[in-house]
Amino acid sequence: MRKHVLLLHGPNLNRLGRRDPEHYGKLTLAELEQAVAGWADERGFELEAFQSNHEGALIDALQQASGRVCAAIVNLGALTHTSYALHDALLDFGKPVVEVHLSAISERESWRRVSVIRPACVAHVEGLGIEGYRIALDTLVVELSRREDREEHE
Repeated sequence: MRKHVLLLHGPNLNRLGRRDPEHYGKLTLAELEQAVAGWADERGFELEAFQSNHEGALIDALQQASGRVCAAIVNLGALTHTSYALHDALLDFGKPVVEVHLSAISERESWRRVSVIRPACVAHVEGLGIEGYRIALDTLVVELSRREDREEHE
């Protein structure tokens, strides 16, 4: 049985391809999800994608997916910088999570440089455009393998 990975996108990411292409590129969310689903398939995973502009819906999606997915990739948009509720939901999720940002948030406005969700993630990738999602998948492959090895030796 194939393992499932959650791809969670936050506010305004439904506007990819139209919104500020200088920072976010010209790829639409559907095109991004299609590419990530292909990369996931190559690594033996099935991708479950969800996007919402609402914090509570993102938390609900994490809680609902926790019983059927083995990991998550998240780009929570501006909620990255403000949502302690999502931070707590990621901790409660209990599976490895990689934070991804298309743009280099560490080089943008001062308020974007702080991620309140980062401590709940095993890694973060920023500023690499869509390639960041491929790196996130590879990171999850390594992290899941480490966890399986640990469980075998306990």
